[in-house]
This record gives sequence, structure tokens and C-alpha cells, in this order.
Amino acid sequence: MTALVEWFTVPLQFDFMQRALLVSVLAGATCAILSCWLTLIGWSLLGDAVSHAVLPGVVLAYLFGLPFAAGALVFGAGSVALIGVVNRTSRIKEDAAIGIVFTSLFGLGVVLISKIPSDTDLMHILFGNVLGVSDADITQILVMAAVVLTVVALKHRDLTLYAFDPVHAHAIGLTPRRLEALLLGLLSVTVVIALQAVGIILVVAMVIIPGATAYLLTDRFERMLLIAVTVSVAASVLGTYASFHLDIATGGAIVVAQACAFTLAYLFSTRHGVARTAARAFGRRASRTSHEEGARS
Repeated sequence: MTALVEWFTVPLQFDFMQRALLVSVLAGATCAILSCWLTLIGWSLLGDAVSHAVLPGVVLAYLFGLPFAAGALVFGAGSVALIGVVNRTSRIKEDAAIGIVFTSLFGLGVVLISKIPSDTDLMHILFGNVLGVSDADITQILVMAAVVLTVVALKHRDLTLYAFDPVHAHAIGLTPRRLEALLLGLLSVTVVIALQAVGIILVVAMVIIPGATAYLLTDRFERMLLIAVTVSVAASVLGTYASFHLDIATGGAIVVAQACAFTLAYLFSTRHGVARTAARAFGRRASRTSHEEGARS
């Protein structure tokens, strides 16, 4: 028992671990909330596209001394618009257009990182640098998280209605395109928040896995939000501690922890778990066979 307590308390003696835990929890909670809407709407691939397409915007914002969120918003919205243009003006289908646009912009971002002279290693944008966040980084993350959570709180019902029934949302006076643009804007800001924790390459996991995990565990949206946040925050904390004790990459550890939670839900969810579904099916077959044998006898 003492060893377990020390496992959690010893890392807290270091300032960088306190900062890392704060950033990881904020990023995990914010990403989890947004991931529920992405899961319901079916925007997983689009979330992947936006999370990668914002990379050149983030690099250029850094170059000109602007907030990361500014560049991310511009390139996030621009990537979605470009996907629509390619899809509407050619024979290319939407999924192919998404792949073309996000890989092209991501490649551009990698090129910019490799060529821009900087005293700071910009590779942390790709792979995360949660153990090295500064006071300025934490302030920026706190502001962006507050903005995202405030907008979500104010537009919660509208966004939920849009996710379940955009036609009905339009019928009662809401504008689905505006709500779509709002979600994409929130996604861009959330990606920037998660950059510090896991980097641009793994950030898509944080905006998809929590919502997908919760979706397997409940059919009620409010409960889905609670489960997604709980899973994501727990994975963020455990992943950060694991990175300290095992000397492994923090972002990778957080995502692996989330993947483990999804695997457990996938296998053992009481409603949609594969193992439980198979067990129920086997039980029904066994009961039917027993009934048929009894009827023949």
C-alpha cells in the first residue's frame, strides 16, 4: 500500500510533473467533451483531417509571434473549405478529398518545421512536450480551454440537436451550417490545446477515442459526456505517471491508456461488448438446442 501511495506522490514533488498533470487533465477533459459530438455526427475522419491540417498554421503562428490558436483556426477552417471545393468541383469523393487535403497540409507543416530557424525545437509540435510546458503555455491552454468549455455550455442543446437531427434543428430556426462551423472552430482550438500533451500526430486519438469508448457504454448523451471525460482524464493521469516511472513518451502513454479503456469497453460493455454479445448468442443457441432435444424426446 505504501508503495502505491509513493507511486502517486513522489512525482508530485517535481514542478514539471505538476504542470504536466495540469495540462494533460485539461487537454483530456476538453478533447473528451468534443469527441462525443464528433462520434455522434460521424466526423472521425474529418477530425483526423483538421488535427493534421492545422500544423502549418501552428508553425506560421509561432514564426510571426501569434497565438497558436490563430493559425490553427485559419488552417482548420481553410482545410474544410478546401475539402469541399475539391469534392464539389471534381470527380473525387469526399473521403479521398479529405485524405488529399490533410496529408498535403501536414506535409507542408513538416517542411516548415524543418526549415524555420528557431531556438525552440518545433518538433514538440509533432510529438508533444507536456513535461516542458512553461507558464505562458499553461496560461494559453487555460484560456483556450475556458473558451471551448464556455461555448459548449452555452450551445450545448443546439449542438446536441444538430448532432442527432440537423433537419429538425433547421426546422426550429437553427442554422446547421453555423453550428457545423462552430464545431469545426472548437475542434481547431481543442487540437491546439492537446498539442502540448500528445503532439499533432496523436491528437486525433484524444478527440476520437473517449467519445467512441463512451458510445459503447451508454445510449444517453449526458451520461456519454460524463463517461468520456472520466475515461480521458483517468488515461491522461495514468499515462503521465507511467511516462515518469517507466521513462517513456508521455503522449504515447496517454493514448495507449485510452486505447486500453476502449478495448475493455469494446469487449465487455454490457450493451454492445463483443464478448458479452457472443456469450448471449451462445446461450441462446444452447437453450434452443436443449429445447429442440427435449421436444424430440
